Amino acid sequence: MQSILPKKLPDFSQASILIIGDVMLDRYWFGKALRISPEAPVPIVTIDANDDRPGGAGNVALNISALGAKATLIGITGQDEAATILEEQLAAAGAKHDFVKHPTAHTITKLRVISRHQQLIRLDFEEKLLPVESQRLLEERYQAHVSQANMVILSDYNKGTLCNPQFFIQCAREKHIPVLVDPKNRDFNLYRGATLVTPNLKEFEDIVGPCHSEQDILEKGQTLLANYQIDMLLLTRGEQGMTLICQQGGTATHLPAYAREVYDVTGAGDTVIAVLAAALATGATAVHATALANLAASLVVAKLGAATISAPELEVALSGKTSDISGVVNEEQLWLAVKTARVQGKKIVFTNGCFDILHAGHVAYLQDAKQLGDYLIVAINDDASVRRLKGSGRPINNQEQRMAVLAGLGMVDWVVTFPDDTPERLLKRMQPDILVKGSDYSVDNVVGADIVYAYGGEVRVVGPIAPVSTTAIIESIKNSHHSQEEKTL
Repeated sequence: MQSILPKKLPDFSQASILIIGDVMLDRYWFGKALRISPEAPVPIVTIDANDDRPGGAGNVALNISALGAKATLIGITGQDEAATILEEQLAAAGAKHDFVKHPTAHTITKLRVISRHQQLIRLDFEEKLLPVESQRLLEERYQAHVSQANMVILSDYNKGTLCNPQFFIQCAREKHIPVLVDPKNRDFNLYRGATLVTPNLKEFEDIVGPCHSEQDILEKGQTLLANYQIDMLLLTRGEQGMTLICQQGGTATHLPAYAREVYDVTGAGDTVIAVLAAALATGATAVHATALANLAASLVVAKLGAATISAPELEVALSGKTSDISGVVNEEQLWLAVKTARVQGKKIVFTNGCFDILHAGHVAYLQDAKQLGDYLIVAINDDASVRRLKGSGRPINNQEQRMAVLAGLGMVDWVVTFPDDTPERLLKRMQPDILVKGSDYSVDNVVGADIVYAYGGEVRVVGPIAPVSTTAIIESIKNSHHSQEEKTL
């Protein structure tokens, strides 16, 4: 496997990819399911956070942008709130879009209700997008953009956008632009002449019939390529990896799956075709591009929902390097260290506070916090924010001293300072697996809990209830000082 992977990442900035297909909004509602409804044997979920993300062809565009490649997305939406959210999020990610907004259609939306990392139900709001006028406008938009691309992706979720994929395939091939297809339709005549198609094993067997052996897969794959004049077939096979079959030379390459914990396979196919297209567009060989796509798939299934893989994550996984950053770090160093740890499948624990005078209660809860994961981040308020929160007489110890003491504790991996009154901005960027506070808090009043729940993380309260606090220590010192003054008098 290692020899199949390229020695370094391609320069993805050289890739300019046009994506056309079914655009949808993936909506997530997060909450606690603590009891069963008296009306029916179903859980009652109290929603406390939500998240919206581009799905379908939109997720393909996000994956391409995350790699640093240029992405332009064409699709059909309604003239509604969901379309506006899609436009805003794609623009924020650096992906261009050119939607055909039909006045009577509704943007396809998939709503998932999630509790404790478990998807309880999915509700689909969709209709076939087949208005003739929309198809004509779609073809016009495509013709306006295709000449600027060096790769085309057809992202077919069988929702109606690609009712005539032959138009898009032939238009691109006439300009000598490769076309990759993520197919959902069983009629492969629709994809005739494509450069590469990426069905999963079930979709493949729906077309060619059951496959009882590897030889069966190879022979039926070659027949399918010949029958439909397709150059290559990338068969995604879940825990069995991927198989690349090429019509030219009759070659086949199998890549086993990487042994990683599978958390959520939603959108994994989008990541595969995005990385594959971006690599091929830079001139990478089909085998190297497939190996990178296989590696990226192993990373994205460890994330919640339709997610993306960035070029730094892929580079760390490709090189196999581990982070040697530890102790006192700045925010950028911490971000790189967290990225590296996450690629390696490590669990990140985060806690925050002033930590002005370190005492036994702090040590006890930091020890308990470290037991929850692989790496512990301690984020401390800088001196200015401590003064705002605690008053002009604080901190007693400046931030350099506080960070040095914490970094000296064996259970603490990274210490970082933040200038804000709360760690919310830092939480949004680092996205730790677990947010921890001491036992003088309850889970309900932990600042940033809503942020952590929104991306599927946990919030925990740990440590014994210690009969000591920084404030109490300071008051004790003051009282002792006053007593000494009185004795002197």
